[in-house]
Amino acid sequence: MKKVAFLFMTAFWGIGILSVQAQKDRNQSIISSYLHGWEYSVRAGFNLGGTSPLPLPQEIRSIDSYRPGVGISIEGRTTKWFDEKKKWGLTLGIRLENRSMETKAMTKNYGMEILNADGGKLAGLWTGGVQTKVKNSYLTVPILANYRINDRWSVSAGPYLSYLTDGNFSGYVYDGHLRTPDQGGSRVNFSEGNTATYDFSDELRHFQWGVQAGVEWRAFKHLTVHADLNWGLNDIFNKDFDTIDFGMYSIYLNVGFGYAF
Repeated sequence: MKKVAFLFMTAFWGIGILSVQAQKDRNQSIISSYLHGWEYSVRAGFNLGGTSPLPLPQEIRSIDSYRPGVGISIEGRTTKWFDEKKKWGLTLGIRLENRSMETKAMTKNYGMEILNADGGKLAGLWTGGVQTKVKNSYLTVPILANYRINDRWSVSAGPYLSYLTDGNFSGYVYDGHLRTPDQGGSRVNFSEGNTATYDFSDELRHFQWGVQAGVEWRAFKHLTVHADLNWGLNDIFNKDFDTIDFGMYSIYLNVGFGYAF
């Protein structure tokens, strides 16, 4: 029994030494990278914003309500500084994020494809209320020019590339009518609480891109606070999707905190 206890104590002691040595090696590696102009950080934040046409088309007569969803982001990034004073650098990141919102709007002659009770589809122009829910998940890679104003403040700007990993763009129509297939077609009324659902999730574009600009404040030696505006520059829908005949763009502000190694 004493031999077994001795072996366990020896094993735990050995593991402890290896863990301390591994931590020491990691610290030395980070210090060496820092001396050569490399910095590393991790971030967590929330996305606040929406998916919207720009400018608002005449088909959308009013926005009756807007509710941001829970859009969480987690990011790892590295920065290479090009000068000794570490004023100018290039930042590359990889971010897992959600972008979500819910809106209600009044529309006129708004392109729509609703689902019938039997699972069929009815396309045409909708006049009335539209409730929309957007909840998309992305893998995003920002590529940013970074400028350090002083020891606490820095600004960055550049393009980002996003890949849609899971998407939802759906909702329902209410208090209105559908003209099918166009303005001169037959009229289908929805009133007294009757609704019809729609789902354009399968039409979402997988590859999206845009520009990002932001500011970062180093509150303490390792703690940072940031705000980044992400503005999509291509339509979130596939090129051949023509039910909605205007572009929809992803515009979100990411706010959060980070840890700089």
